[in-house]
Amino acid sequence: MAIDIQAILRKVVAERNDADRQIEIKDVPKEEPVQVEVPVEVQQAKVDNQKSKDEVGVVPIIEPEKADTIPAVPFPPDPEPEPGKFSMLRSFGENYCQKTYITNPAIGRDEELQKLILVLLTPEKSAILTGKPGIGKTAIIEGLAYRIEQGNVPDALKGFSVINVKTASLLGSLPNGESRLQLLIDELKEREKTILFIDEIHMLIGATAESSVDFANIFKEGLGRGTIKVVGATTTEEYERYILRDKAFTRRFQRIEVAEPTRLQTIRIMMGTLPKIEKQTGAKLKYSYYMQTAIMTFYVDLTSEYRRVYELGSRYPDCSLTILKQAFSYAVFDNRKEVNILDVRKSIENSKGVYPDVIRKELPRFDKTFASLIAEEGGLH
Repeated sequence: MAIDIQAILRKVVAERNDADRQIEIKDVPKEEPVQVEVPVEVQQAKVDNQKSKDEVGVVPIIEPEKADTIPAVPFPPDPEPEPGKFSMLRSFGENYCQKTYITNPAIGRDEELQKLILVLLTPEKSAILTGKPGIGKTAIIEGLAYRIEQGNVPDALKGFSVINVKTASLLGSLPNGESRLQLLIDELKEREKTILFIDEIHMLIGATAESSVDFANIFKEGLGRGTIKVVGATTTEEYERYILRDKAFTRRFQRIEVAEPTRLQTIRIMMGTLPKIEKQTGAKLKYSYYMQTAIMTFYVDLTSEYRRVYELGSRYPDCSLTILKQAFSYAVFDNRKEVNILDVRKSIENSKGVYPDVIRKELPRFDKTFASLIAEEGGLH
């Protein structure tokens, strides 16, 4: 009878493994569970957050804007003009780099800011921002100034000033007959590291159509040296009507099209702008961060494209922010330091930027979504 040695060896190994696996579990010391004491505030926050989710359902996850860790760069005051010399920049200009920013004014506009910075770093090129009204073109310029103030720009742009000059202040002449626009150019030639921002820039061309080429060429010397940069802003319609046909202008100004922010971007902008509105009005919006996000989401959905009054031509985020600011005005009018859900409801009910039939349909949904908060304020009167 032949003996299968391999089979015997496999059996021995299997029995040994079984024996090893049958070691008593009780011989292994058990780890005692660690009792972690959760602070009362954290427990309450979890309860409030879950309660909010149960009431209003799922809302977009909007992370709070992180505070900048880079200290702001101290900007010296603008130089005093020579005695007896009129200064256009001091009389009509506003240095955005010397403003105090509560939050980032260009939330969700990183792509546009990157394009703008790249244009400004290009020799002999300036930029013009175009887009629909109310989408935040000026906020992008403020965002650039904010980045410069924080030192969060390429080294080549550090130390630059961003000065806003109103278009109306550049039209016409001074009492002595000197051209305001020419005075501005002469002053800019003596300055270094200056970014001039002109909103509604098409007005300069539209008001003096026959001299538009002179306006485009007037910055040539400063642009050639690379010390003066100009950023203009106008609507897409005005750009195509007045500027696009001006070859001298389009050679020196690179167009950056600014799109209307998306729904999620607008909610982010609303949440990021909230602290600024609270600072301006001295009132605060009640409720948790989650519930505030739910309120902003309702505002944004209420003002979606086909619900806005077409004739007003308003866009995200302006149409949503307008209604939010109205809610704060109700609280301030009543000398209250907190904006409650009834103020929010009233701002929706009295909105002029949304079609009335939309408001009639959305108010019942609002009442259902925020029923518990309305009850806390004593209900509807």
